[in-house]
Amino acid sequence: MLNASDYRPPRWLRNAHVQSVLGSSPLRRRHGERSLARLNAVSTLHTIDAGEARLQGVHTALPGEASRGLVMLLHGWEGSVDSSYMRLTAAELLREGFEVFRLNFRDHGNTHHLNEGLFHSNRIDEVVRAAAEVVRLYPGRPLAVAGYSLGGNFALRLALRAPAAGLPLSHAAAVCPVLDPARTMDSMEQGLPVYLWYFERKWRGSLARKRALFPQTHAFDDQVLGLRMRPLTQWMVERHTDFGTLERYFDGYSIAGDRLAGLQVPASILMAADDPVIPVDGFHALQLAPDTELEISPWGGHCGFLQSAKLDGFAERWIARRLSEKLARAS
Repeated sequence: MLNASDYRPPRWLRNAHVQSVLGSSPLRRRHGERSLARLNAVSTLHTIDAGEARLQGVHTALPGEASRGLVMLLHGWEGSVDSSYMRLTAAELLREGFEVFRLNFRDHGNTHHLNEGLFHSNRIDEVVRAAAEVVRLYPGRPLAVAGYSLGGNFALRLALRAPAAGLPLSHAAAVCPVLDPARTMDSMEQGLPVYLWYFERKWRGSLARKRALFPQTHAFDDQVLGLRMRPLTQWMVERHTDFGTLERYFDGYSIAGDRLAGLQVPASILMAADDPVIPVDGFHALQLAPDTELEISPWGGHCGFLQSAKLDGFAERWIARRLSEKLARAS
């Protein structure tokens, strides 16, 4: 089993910002495309009925291979099923004998047309329902979930809700999950401006696309789109959620402190001590369930964990090996 202590990048890759920026670079996106394409896997696009929402996802499997289980992959905020880390993780999981279902959150990827309402981070119910529908589509397989950043947060909340929802979830894995959204917002505002700029630019583009598709519902003007991250989030919370305040909204999807202590599904968490987006101190303060393992690497940046100039990542190998070992022990 791979552990955080096995990750030792070369010295030139031990800078958190180099890791984070290269991790989402066009070079790595192309690497992800080629890695998955080389396997000659079969992918099937699905539009999932998730109750009040329709979500889209891609099921991928190697033809003629027996399945060891199904892994549901969840991307980060403003990512998609086609993000480099999603494709690279899918490729690693396929090599380990798994099928993969990569799910787009609402308004991510090319799915803005599927729902009139905006995405926000407390929309966990539709992800739980989507997972149940995936199980119905592909029954009789051990099920696991893995996610990055906000997707890691969703994966752990999905695991919290799995027993009550009747989901046969065997394991959850999360890489650099958002723990305390309020602290994450503070960190981005106080840190290197490139991260705040990156997410603001992508979110504004997503909102503009939503406005073009549903102009009667989303009649906000360009002044709204020009708001910085915090006031734009507050605008969204006040007009498109029932939380009323930014504080209650952030608290709604926080998994900090003791919120994972009651987790009944075994889980694994990989975090980088140098993550420039998500403060690591919140991970030291976590109260975890007995079957939850937390590993903190000195390096990795935000969901980077790059190993070499080839831009292969440790995190995707860690997820694949961890799930392979854990599901083998559970069977």
